[in-house]
Amino acid sequence: MPFSRSLTVVGCHAEGEVGDVITGGVLDVPGKTMFEKLIHMSTQKDHIRQLLLNEPRGRASMNTNLILPPCDPRADAGFLIMESEEYAPMSGSNIICTTTVLLETGMIPMQEPITEVSLDTAAGLVKVTAECEAGKCKSVEFHNVPAFVLELDYKVQDPAFPRGEVSVDIAYGGMMYILVDAASLGLKIDNSHATQLVKIGERIKRVVEALYTPVHPENSGITGFSVLEFTEPVTREHDCQVAVNAVVVSPGRFDRSPCGTGTCARLAVMHARGQIEVGEVLKHRSIIGTEFVSRISGLTKVGDYPAVLPTVKGRGWITSFKQVVLDSSDPFPEGFRIGDQWHMEPN
Repeated sequence: MPFSRSLTVVGCHAEGEVGDVITGGVLDVPGKTMFEKLIHMSTQKDHIRQLLLNEPRGRASMNTNLILPPCDPRADAGFLIMESEEYAPMSGSNIICTTTVLLETGMIPMQEPITEVSLDTAAGLVKVTAECEAGKCKSVEFHNVPAFVLELDYKVQDPAFPRGEVSVDIAYGGMMYILVDAASLGLKIDNSHATQLVKIGERIKRVVEALYTPVHPENSGITGFSVLEFTEPVTREHDCQVAVNAVVVSPGRFDRSPCGTGTCARLAVMHARGQIEVGEVLKHRSIIGTEFVSRISGLTKVGDYPAVLPTVKGRGWITSFKQVVLDSSDPFPEGFRIGDQWHMEPN
């Protein structure tokens, strides 16, 4: 049987969010930095993302990561993050999945009880500490790039909003985020409100995009919004803070995990509001009840913005080992999408 493409993929999820990892079938990508490699993939080799993430091989609620040689000499490996609509500069659930696969398959030697790894991402170098036992990554903690707030209480109006106006925060946590209090829309983060949350979340993104363009002060290529984070109030549980969030990922679905970069963006907003101190723990929970444990490990600046240095811990599990192929006669070499599963706006 003639195949025009064959890719080796390890299936993985981090606290519920699928982040499969390509371990074979793609040679190195041109670029002096991981961000340049991201641009090359998105403009020259996007068929790989389409093949793996679109149906019939993929689905809306998944991501795929591509392991590459690093550009930064301090890094042990590099990787690119492919999502349904874009290549994300950084993702917490995907770095947890990628680290889990690198260590549990032996691509990077595992040291027990602790393995330290540095990964080159399009957002910058990210250091990772994995707790390991009997060949398993029990947890993966990543020390993310700095997170910062661009706007607090940025108000936008639209007749589609339940109250005509909504106040949002805009922050960077490895991706650009719009953060919205779900209660301000008369909604709760719960599966019973999922359809409404996704629909209004996508609407808010479009309205904010028309008025505001966020740009990273140190990399102007990191711009625009791809994610919106609904939040609920922080409560206290024993000696730490606890909060629920739900991140709407384009083209209109929830992140199943508590979202790593969303957690970092929220830490930046909370610190800017005086709601959390350096070293204080925030347990961030997802719509399915899974949890990331986070904290601010230090403070810094990014351009003129005060920034926090976030640390986030979660768990990943390998789910499969698969060989993904493209038959040369397959009529869908880049897959397809149907509106019953993929949120699509009318033309």
